[in-house]
Amino acid sequence: MNSTLDLLVVVALTADLPEAGLVAGQVGTVVERLGDGDFEVEISDDQGRTYAELAVSARQLMRLRYEPVPA
Repeated sequence: MNSTLDLLVVVALTADLPEAGLVAGQVGTVVERLGDGDFEVEISDDQGRTYAELAVSARQLMRLRYEPVPA
């Protein structure tokens, strides 16, 4: 839910994308900024194997964080 996502940031889908066979919660990596708040995202399994690649709106993404964030 952030239009300023950086490349290679790990994200999760926040909405189902039935046309792509994807559901909210699936995890991927931002691989390209497409403009107008859209990003190319590679969706991968827990072994890092990509099984989908598609353009996704920033509104449909949540950045995953693996470290504490100052309040």
